[in-house]
Amino acid sequence: MTTQKPTCYSPLRLLIISIAVLLSTAVMAQKQKTVVVEKDSTRLFNGVAVSADLAGAVQMQVSSYGQYELGLHVNLRDKYMVVVEAGVGKADADDPSSGLRYKTNAPYGRVGVDFNLTKNKHDIYRVLGGVRYGFTSFKYNVEGKPVTDPVWGDVVPYSLTDVSCSQHWLELLGGVDAKIWGPLRMGWTVRYRRRLMHDDGDYGEPWYVPGYGRAGNSRLGATFNITFEL
Repeated sequence: MTTQKPTCYSPLRLLIISIAVLLSTAVMAQKQKTVVVEKDSTRLFNGVAVSADLAGAVQMQVSSYGQYELGLHVNLRDKYMVVVEAGVGKADADDPSSGLRYKTNAPYGRVGVDFNLTKNKHDIYRVLGGVRYGFTSFKYNVEGKPVTDPVWGDVVPYSLTDVSCSQHWLELLGGVDAKIWGPLRMGWTVRYRRRLMHDDGDYGEPWYVPGYGRAGNSRLGATFNITFEL
């Protein structure tokens, strides 16, 4: 009668078998695992921020017109930013061809919303698309060379004072925004502006409109913003 010897495995073979069993168990557990997608737990009101436009302030220093502007941004779930912008637009410009000097200094305001277009809404970088409604009511002065009366020959000074005007406009914008350090953010926007309604007064179109820029039916503009999150 032949006695069968028990099978003996080398330590290396036992190790390979153990690893194979562990891998098989892990694969089966992974297949049976239920994936749970958590909802975005970010609260609706997620803070406010205050911004200042540097582009308009620099333009004021290097050209004959510009504006000083501040903005208030209300963050809703890092997806939507309700925005209120207010500032003062100024112009003091000479036209050599006509000899006229145009001056104005008046406030303006805008309201609107920005949309965070990035896939990860909580990233330190934001790609923004937005819309604004703007309004200003202002007065301007124009001074020119004296005019000679063709009939009587008298020299009459040419001057328009406190000419009242107003304008409503729409802005579509795109831009980027990034966290620099702590509460500090920096970014820029490019804006397409379109007049909706306007009252030019009794003497034709004004040369400059506070908050809108040089007069016309449409124009491009830009801002460079320094923002502090509160």
